[in-house]
Amino acid sequence: MKKTTLLTGVTLAAVLAGSLGAYAAGPGNGPGRAEGPRGPSFEMLDLDGDGIVTQAELAGQATYRFEQADTDGDGFLTADEMTAAREAARADAAARRQAAMIERLDTDGDGKLSLAEMEAARPQGADRMAEHFFDRFDADEDGSVTAEEFETARADMQERRGPGRFGGFFGGRHDN
Repeated sequence: MKKTTLLTGVTLAAVLAGSLGAYAAGPGNGPGRAEGPRGPSFEMLDLDGDGIVTQAELAGQATYRFEQADTDGDGFLTADEMTAAREAARADAAARRQAAMIERLDTDGDGKLSLAEMEAARPQGADRMAEHFFDRFDADEDGSVTAEEFETARADMQERRGPGRFGGFFGGRHDN
């Protein structure tokens, strides 16, 4: 019994630490975070859905997340359960981002995005970015960029720029 209690406590502590780490990270939580780029949504924190977040709900986040992931209810998380929970969180976050994009860009209010609505939302200067791309990458100026031209121009830019902002760690492509 003590071993099970200890294992459960350690597991819950690990889940809580991961949850709090994501919350503390704030903006830019990183890829795959269910919380998204701005932290957890209010709905995620409001465990009972009553429109109010209490201290008990915040304290119960680790238990809630563990129970949601433990789909067979055996008190343990398998790799498959953790993978499924991560995939569900990613799908939920993607659905929220897509709904927000439609809400922001859907000018006629039909709940769908047309090509015209998306083009109207294109950043100013997008055409100049395309011209700039071809100026830098189209070495033979034939109006198209080959894979060789692309890689050569990218390598030249990387060489001119030097190591990435973090001493080269993020400075380019890293194939393992």
